[in-house]
Amino acid sequence: MLCRDMESPGSVGATEPRLFTGPFVALAIADLAYFTSAGMLILVTPLFARGPLGADPVGVGISVGAFSVTALLLRPWSGRESDRRGRRPLLIAGATLAAAAILAHTVVTDLAVLIALRLVLGVAEALFFVAGFAMLADLAPRGREGEALSFNSLALYLGIAFGPLLGEVLLGIGGFQLAWIGAAALAIVAALLSLRLPVTGKQPDVHPGPMVLIHRGVAWPSAGLCSGVAAMAGFLAFVAIYGRDDLAMSNSGPVLLVFGLIVVGCRIAFAKLPDRVLPFRLASAALALIAIGMATTGLVATIPGLFAGAAMMAIGVAFVTPAFFAAIARGLDPSERGAAFGTVSIFLDLGFGGGPVVLGLIVDAADIPRAFLLGALIPASGAIATAFAALRQRAVASP
Repeated sequence: MLCRDMESPGSVGATEPRLFTGPFVALAIADLAYFTSAGMLILVTPLFARGPLGADPVGVGISVGAFSVTALLLRPWSGRESDRRGRRPLLIAGATLAAAAILAHTVVTDLAVLIALRLVLGVAEALFFVAGFAMLADLAPRGREGEALSFNSLALYLGIAFGPLLGEVLLGIGGFQLAWIGAAALAIVAALLSLRLPVTGKQPDVHPGPMVLIHRGVAWPSAGLCSGVAAMAGFLAFVAIYGRDDLAMSNSGPVLLVFGLIVVGCRIAFAKLPDRVLPFRLASAALALIAIGMATTGLVATIPGLFAGAAMMAIGVAFVTPAFFAAIARGLDPSERGAAFGTVSIFLDLGFGGGPVVLGLIVDAADIPRAFLLGALIPASGAIATAFAALRQRAVASP
């Protein structure tokens, strides 16, 4: 349980355990290959559904969103299995399954078949993502969990950022066939790199009873993390429309560029911070910054206000996930990390999917600035709840 390990962060000095080991780097590169492949599909899949398959907007939406159904449903099972079988088999299986499903896109001529393959890709995502999260916790040295997540998460951000660009280049060179082959090749690279990873977390006798959907020990911090992710996802879903329609900006790209650069820059420059302070305290402050940035965007309806709000949000986003990861990972027995991070990933899915929906309902009833303002209450609530957790953490750490 989390309360088992709430001592103050350890000192960092000459005896600090090594972070950048061979397995740690191999996992990061495997993640980069896998998420670059996934990033390519973000661009290519809707274009393929709308173009060659002739899908209407509803069909496009279903084909893209079907992926999330199986991913969300199978995450608890994936976490449980990664505790029983170890992380590496699930990483290999997830990347291999993704490569096979993507390669099968080359012969798709029907929307129903595309949707079926997207469901298979959701299974692959559940296997790879949860096992990767758990292995990262296994590989992170004691007291450097937050720093490990800060650096490892760059693989996801870079993959999602550059994957669509690579997909567009391959589409221009060789059409959809080359794009599918390129994305499948990257997934194969992720599988091959996973073969070089050590077997960690293998406990064949754990979880003998019925499968538990939610790991209670990490439910509250996962909900706090969800509040920050939901705010970010809602903001990113409507910022381009807000800039164009409300602020008459010709291009909202610079806002997103500033947001991304700040997140990446802070995670590199302050990678050690989540391990130098009490994690829940940092998480509470990060959620508060997200809330303030979102409220600023809603209250100051100008282009400078948008940039200022986005910058504050980006600083909060940079620290919120590493802080919660450090708090969660330190309080877990290795035999329950898979199940725990299965729960964490469920809340991440809920945040990414629910944030845009909630803000969309507010926009439909009012407008985007008021949606940003009211949406700020989501991370603000998370910040308050996490602040109380920080007080409890400090009380346990004081003796």
